[in-house]
Amino acid sequence: MPDAFPTPFPSAAGPDDATAPSGDAGSARPDASPYDALLLLSFGGPEGPEDVVPFLENVTAGRGIPRERLAEVGKHYFMFGGVSPINAQNKALIAALEDDFRAHGLDLPVYWGNRNWAPYLADTMREIAASGARRVITVATSAYASYSGCRQYREDLAGVLATDPPEGLAWPEVDKLRHYFNHPGFVGPMVDNTLAALAELPEEVRDGAHLVFTTHSIPTAYADSSGAPDDPARDTHTPGGAYLAQHRDVAELVAGAVAEATGVADRPWQLVFQSRSGAPHVPWLEPDICDHLEELHGRGVPGVVMVPIGFVSDHMEVKYDLDTEARAKAAELGLPASRAATVGADPRFAAAIRELVLERAAALRGRPVAPCALGRLGAHHDVCPVGCCPNLRGELPAAAGAGWDRAAARRRLAAQGGQEQGQAQGQDGPDASGAAGEGKAQA
Repeated sequence: MPDAFPTPFPSAAGPDDATAPSGDAGSARPDASPYDALLLLSFGGPEGPEDVVPFLENVTAGRGIPRERLAEVGKHYFMFGGVSPINAQNKALIAALEDDFRAHGLDLPVYWGNRNWAPYLADTMREIAASGARRVITVATSAYASYSGCRQYREDLAGVLATDPPEGLAWPEVDKLRHYFNHPGFVGPMVDNTLAALAELPEEVRDGAHLVFTTHSIPTAYADSSGAPDDPARDTHTPGGAYLAQHRDVAELVAGAVAEATGVADRPWQLVFQSRSGAPHVPWLEPDICDHLEELHGRGVPGVVMVPIGFVSDHMEVKYDLDTEARAKAAELGLPASRAATVGADPRFAAAIRELVLERAAALRGRPVAPCALGRLGAHHDVCPVGCCPNLRGELPAAAGAGWDRAAARRRLAAQGGQEQGQAQGQDGPDASGAAGEGKAQA
């Protein structure tokens, strides 16, 4: 088995020669105008034991969950010293982005803001405003379409942009990159990581091992409504909406590439779910990863590779739900199991983000663009349309998409008595039945 998979995927060529790396013969420096900055937008996580309960209070704000219940839920974090891996992962990704931008002559500062912990999005946006940036492109640490993985971040942005900017300053215009689930820079690393995990299994079980693709479970109602209103995946005859359709597309791509690399055709695979945190009476996506492992063992499957395609980095829901709980279940069953790494700060992923920024910038400048995407679904829309991935608990203003109106958002939030954005969604975080979510199919 090769140490690294020679990916057959096409390179994500830039939309015009302005995206070519500086220093290439006849090429120009990459042009990201009209963008002045890139904002990495993420979930956040505690940095020490004393942060765990305050962090969970932020996640569950407005839901009246007692501190003692939050302390109980926080045991997953306490097992790891109260530190979430997500912050270090984001710092590593930022470093990879800055290295890639520098190597390709792209002068675009990178900022980082979180929903639930420092650096908070509001603070980061004030820093961006103070820098004089007039237009910002945002990349969320979530590859797929869903309420919690896309629209809720747009609600977070709206909650900041609907407030008064720092005195003497103006908020920049904010856009959001399209979903990158099927970009070669996301899929390619997942192929390599799956092959590496397959190589960790005992040689005698590798050819018969199943691939178990995992992502965050979400309520079925949110899955069914994910994507744009005119997305064929939102058809009532196709349960799971864009969320499931996109995951299945990536799983097919990875499974096909693994088959090509190993020579094992028709290797069985399944998309399963993890990290459920909702009330028991609410239907969520199934099967659960541990239930699926039991089923595979009962069928005599010799080994499994868990492939967390729904996550961008090895954060808590990967480290605990897969590396702790699922591995313990596999050990209990005597089922050989390994786990593929996420894309994390892979240089190809950093390059993909650069290419997506330049693709969007070129389109705004009226240049011809050929979006790079693999699989059956093609490139996702650049601008989220009205009604995309709706908030089923109640509509809130959402920036960085069609229909955004700052003045209307200010009036709406004022009429709601200053309700903080994100408190009406009810998907992230613990309740009386489950553990805190650290990102719902994101980093």
